[in-house]
Amino acid sequence: MSKKQEDTEPHRDTAALLAVLDAADQMPDARLLRARSYELLSPVPGSTVVDVGCGAGRAVAELTERGVHAVGVDPDAWMLAAARERWQASEFREAGAEELPFADASVQGYRADKVFHVLREPGRAVAEARRVLCPGGRIVLVGQDWDALMVDADDAALTRTIVHARADLLGAPRAGRQYRNLLLDGGFHDVTVEAHTSVFTEPAMLSLLTRLAEPACTSGAVERERADAWLAEQRRRAETGRLLIAVPFFVAAASA
Repeated sequence: MSKKQEDTEPHRDTAALLAVLDAADQMPDARLLRARSYELLSPVPGSTVVDVGCGAGRAVAELTERGVHAVGVDPDAWMLAAARERWQASEFREAGAEELPFADASVQGYRADKVFHVLREPGRAVAEARRVLCPGGRIVLVGQDWDALMVDADDAALTRTIVHARADLLGAPRAGRQYRNLLLDGGFHDVTVEAHTSVFTEPAMLSLLTRLAEPACTSGAVERERADAWLAEQRRRAETGRLLIAVPFFVAAASA
């Protein structure tokens, strides 16, 4: 692979991910979850809130509109470039959840949406959140349980295999159900947890099913022929209005 190809590969991957994220962000359930996370965060106008794993920066922009000094943090330089282009008045910094570019007790709010499942050690991220939050500061974690995704399909056993195989490739696929204990173990108090299930029937969500099946196939958990047949069935369902995907989300909040 040439140097030019190497340089453009991350951009291509980021562009594909952005398309998926944009489609998901526009769905009513996603907007409601973001609004709920802001409500639990209880930001005071003028206070500093860090949005960890900010991606393309939509939440940072929405928090800024609420009068908050929101700072987006993400380890992906390509994603941050997209965020800065979209929301030029907002602040973004390149960093991972385990090493935030903030002084001790310097922020009033911490938010991480669909982040902890990719971390190998979510506990380290919680400890870092506790470090940067001032006394009384709020933390809100939002994320899906990748091991519990539900897809209506003819072959239930194959569907479970695909879902679980994809989940096993993530750092912490069940982080959502672990939020409460992670926060308690991290020294937070007044911990609350909510469960929300988002139901998707739109053909646009076929991209999510592809992102489930392809890694499961590549890992060897499912044969290519069976994965292709499974995806073909889901495309037929989408064409006839029979697609159904249900994703459980956990929303946890606590005080430092």
